[in-house]
Amino acid sequence: MTKENVAILLVDDVAVVRSIMKLQLQQMGFADINEAPDGSIAMNVLQSKRIDLIISDWNMPVMSGYELLKEVRGSTEFRDIPFIMVTAEASASRINMALQLKVNELILKPFTLEILENKIAQVIQ
Repeated sequence: MTKENVAILLVDDVAVVRSIMKLQLQQMGFADINEAPDGSIAMNVLQSKRIDLIISDWNMPVMSGYELLKEVRGSTEFRDIPFIMVTAEASASRINMALQLKVNELILKPFTLEILENKIAQVIQ
C-alpha cells in the first residue's frame, strides 16, 4: 500500500489543528485525508468510505477519541483499522485505558513531524 493510496481519517475538534496535521500528512506524501470534528461524525465517515488509518484527538465534545476507539474496536467492520490516539494528557490511567482497547499508537502533544511519521510507519505497511 503506497502513501498515495492510504485513506486517513483525521479526527479533532479544533479546525486549526486538523489543518496543520493535514498539511503535515500531505508533506509526508499522503493524499487521501478525510476530516471529522468529533467521533460521531468520524463514525459517519467510516460508514461511507474505506478508511485505512484513524488519527484521533482524545478530548472532543459529542464523542471523544476514547469513545470513538471503543466504537471502532467493538465493530466487526472497523475493528482492524489502525488507530493512533493523540493526547496532551499522559497519565498512566489514560494510557492504560487506550491500551486496553488496543490502540495501535499514542502520540503526546506537542509532537514533531518526525514523531507523527514514525508512528504512522509503525502501524501501516
